[in-house]
Amino acid sequence: MRPRTAAPILLALLPVAGCTTGPSLENQGEVTAPPGDSRHLTIGSAGFTESDLLAQMYALLLNRAGYSTKIISVTNREIYEPALESGQIDVVPEYAATFADWLNAKKNGADATPVGSPDLAATMKALRALAAPRGLTVLDAGRAVDQNAFAVTARYAAEHHLKTLGDLGRSGLPVRLAAGDECVRRPYCAPGLKKTYGIRITAVDPKGVGTTQAKQAVQNGQDQMVLTTTTDATLDNFGLVLLADDKHLQNADYLVPVVNRSRAGSEGVRRALGRLNTVLTTADLARLNEQVDSWRRLPEDVARNYLESEHLVPRD
Repeated sequence: MRPRTAAPILLALLPVAGCTTGPSLENQGEVTAPPGDSRHLTIGSAGFTESDLLAQMYALLLNRAGYSTKIISVTNREIYEPALESGQIDVVPEYAATFADWLNAKKNGADATPVGSPDLAATMKALRALAAPRGLTVLDAGRAVDQNAFAVTARYAAEHHLKTLGDLGRSGLPVRLAAGDECVRRPYCAPGLKKTYGIRITAVDPKGVGTTQAKQAVQNGQDQMVLTTTTDATLDNFGLVLLADDKHLQNADYLVPVVNRSRAGSEGVRRALGRLNTVLTTADLARLNEQVDSWRRLPEDVARNYLESEHLVPRD
């Protein structure tokens, strides 16, 4: 029997004050109540392709384990994280280092020293310590990671013998970088490329992260390098190749499910979602993103076909 389809819906989330099931922000402390196991779970998506795909896979895996699910799209972390604390959302796909730093800034202020790092174990430890007082449980990270990555044209890489960011730094070549405008101040973007690799960033061209316009600017030689991600599956279309982050500048943004402990902290949820960790790789995720973004297939169809191919859910 096919599980109930979990098509994404938009939901106006209610203010969280006065309707929380987790600890309030004024009374955070050690969480001692047993984890909950609601059979009706709401999965949050951040509204972009990869998040939609992960939400669909979570729903299918939970359906397979006997849970009923619905998916809502909430594009702003400032909205969906409090909703996750309150139990209006039960499960979201997140990124370990990014979410750790976000929770750290929420607790300690925007100028707090980052706790995310290239070390996955240290990042997960910090993330879980920040999440637990908010009534959140961070499940185990899988194999897939979506980190910042930098690409140049294959021709440029061959001409200058570039395989890594270290190679680019040693080359002394001037580099105009297509990226988001925030790149000029982010430690893992232009400042980090200069400090860690010695890359001569001459300017940041504010065309966005991995956008078509940014990749076209590198393709046509206006810029020399583009900021994208490790799960960008469209690089071949623009004749681009990634340069390896050989000095590990980027943080450990491994995919992790985050759940509301009082509603979805059970072993059943952990087991169901943990099955994805055994198969999903960064390369897999890039291919799935490509099927949605380039082939115009529906995220729910791509997610189901992948899980069926990996024998995680039965074929129709």
